[in-house]
Amino acid sequence: MTRYRSIFISDVHLGTRDCRVDLLLDFLRETDCDTLYLVGDILDFWQLKRNWFWPETHSTVIQKILRKSRHGTKVVYIQGNHDPVHFFLDKVLERGNVHFGDLEIAREWIHQGVDGRQYLVIHGDAFDLCLKTLPWLTRAGDWGYSVLLRVNQILCFVNRLLGRTSRWSLSRAVKNRVKKVTRFIGEYEGILAMAAKNRGMDGVICGHIHFPASLERDGVVYLNTGDWVEHGSALVESHSGRFEILLWGDRRPRDPDVTRLRERSLEEMAGG
Repeated sequence: MTRYRSIFISDVHLGTRDCRVDLLLDFLRETDCDTLYLVGDILDFWQLKRNWFWPETHSTVIQKILRKSRHGTKVVYIQGNHDPVHFFLDKVLERGNVHFGDLEIAREWIHQGVDGRQYLVIHGDAFDLCLKTLPWLTRAGDWGYSVLLRVNQILCFVNRLLGRTSRWSLSRAVKNRVKKVTRFIGEYEGILAMAAKNRGMDGVICGHIHFPASLERDGVVYLNTGDWVEHGSALVESHSGRFEILLWGDRRPRDPDVTRLRERSLEEMAGG
């Protein structure tokens, strides 16, 4: 088991068929930490309201997190737009954080690194302009994304039958090639970095867009945890203070798709 100072995971979307729950359970078994940050959308209340889906393995994830909390891990649950707390505790959280047993639920958190630098920990949906101005379009996009993931599962199954081991992803390929998507990712990163900078933070740690990243924008460190739907990724902080994106599916510290899309996104923005 590998122990870290902090682990940050987001966008698990328990309650959906797209959640890579077996991969997440393996990650939780093989890692431990002083502080575990659940950076939003751990549960998918949107999907659960439409079509109830809750196999035993999804309950096991919750049990493992609670067990870590009982054994000394500090667990901080940041509100996400798909989470039940977004619907039930929104007004309560305006007055401060909420404690449920060993869990502390908050809208945001300030994480202090080993070197004293401060990071704003937030899901990120509050800075998604499309979600704020056109919620119906966001719901439509969420449905379309689910369809892409379902088609992707079928293609992966066919590849396995044919003996192909490549983890090619249709949804990732679409993201890589649609100019508006790469532009949105770049704008989202810039907005989050600027918001953190305006609050005197040295960095921001977020999720929401299902795209793991570790980069710097305007002197601010931008760290995105990714997701457990496509990437199976987590952000970890070692006891020496080093942050790293782990892609648990292939156990490599960095995904070439992340680097390529990151470079393409910057090129698109530069070219207008």
